[in-house]
Parts: sequence; structure tokens; C-alpha cells
Amino acid sequence: MVRKAIFGGTFDPIHNGHLHIAYEALNKLNLDEIIFMPTGNPPHKENLCITDAYLRYKMVQMAIKKEVKFKVSDYEIVSDEVCYTYKTLQHFKKVEPETVWYFLTGADCLVDLPNWKFIDKIFEVANFTVFLRPGYSLDLLHFSKRKIEEKYSTKILLLDVAMLDISSTNIRTFIRNQKDVSLLMPESVLNYALELKLYS
Repeated sequence: MVRKAIFGGTFDPIHNGHLHIAYEALNKLNLDEIIFMPTGNPPHKENLCITDAYLRYKMVQMAIKKEVKFKVSDYEIVSDEVCYTYKTLQHFKKVEPETVWYFLTGADCLVDLPNWKFIDKIFEVANFTVFLRPGYSLDLLHFSKRKIEEKYSTKILLLDVAMLDISSTNIRTFIRNQKDVSLLMPESVLNYALELKLYS
């Protein structure tokens, strides 16, 4: 049976922490493929200034181009509507109904999950899988996990991986302050961001 994960995120920019999580998920969940899904118009970031969706998509393309089991989808970035996770997952489940789907996201999304639209529909079509992120304690992660599982009679998977203390927010700040980030992200992505002065 084919097993795939959708890795949702802003990816502004994609960095080595994202890639580390994807490699770990590929092995620990025995996946055939991971589909990176840059957000188009995320409802929870409406008031924040994020880089143009196409540019973020291009950076993901560059970061994963040598990985045969990594793909990137423009499904959300070409949408004119606000992108809700349940709609994205329903689309992919409809296209590949026999595939076992996972949705891979960070601890911040799990904590914010009660504010999401139609959470129950997400659990119907995909295995909700969470990894720890810098700034979030394991206790908070387990507390949020237990509350959601009890409320929706579901099971949330925790991806047990070593956490790399890398964040897109810090990378943007470092680039703005002309600090070296060459060890934090793929060289091709860094060169692209610098060439277009995305975070200057």
C-alpha cells in the first residue's frame, strides 16, 4: 500500500530543519513520498507579511530537486481562496483514494488546532503527525495532543526526531542583518534569496 505525507508550511524560506524533518518522517513512517505544500493564503497568517507564494514554491523546488522521494505541490499557491488544510487533504484523498495519507506539521499547529476549520474532516482523511519545534516544550505538546485526541476520538502521531534549532524567522533576521546562514539552508536557496533580496 502506498504511503504519502503532505508537509504543510509557509517555507519562508525552506531550511535544513525542514529537510531534516522530512528525511526522518520518510524513514520512521515508512513513506513512499513526501509532498511539500507551501501555503498560499493561510487563514492564520492573513495579517502577516510573507514572501510571495511563487517565490517560496521556487525555493522549495530548489531545495528538494535531487531527492526522488520529495515532491512539491502548487495546489495551494495557485488557489485564489483562503487555503484550509481540510480542503487540501480532501483533494489529495479524492485523487488518490487508495493511498494512506499523513499530514506532517509542527507543534505550533497542534497548539493552534482548536482554531482550525473542520478539524474532524482532517482526521477522516489523514494521519495527523506532529514534530517538536523550537520554543515549544514536550509537556505542552503532550497536553495539546491529549486534549485533541479526547475531544475528537482520534489518534495524533508524534514524530520522535532530534530537533534542529533553526527557524525561518531567525534566518530572515540573520540575512537582514548580513549574518552568515550558509549552514542553515541549502546553498541554492540562499543564493536565490540573496539574488532577489528577499529578506534584505
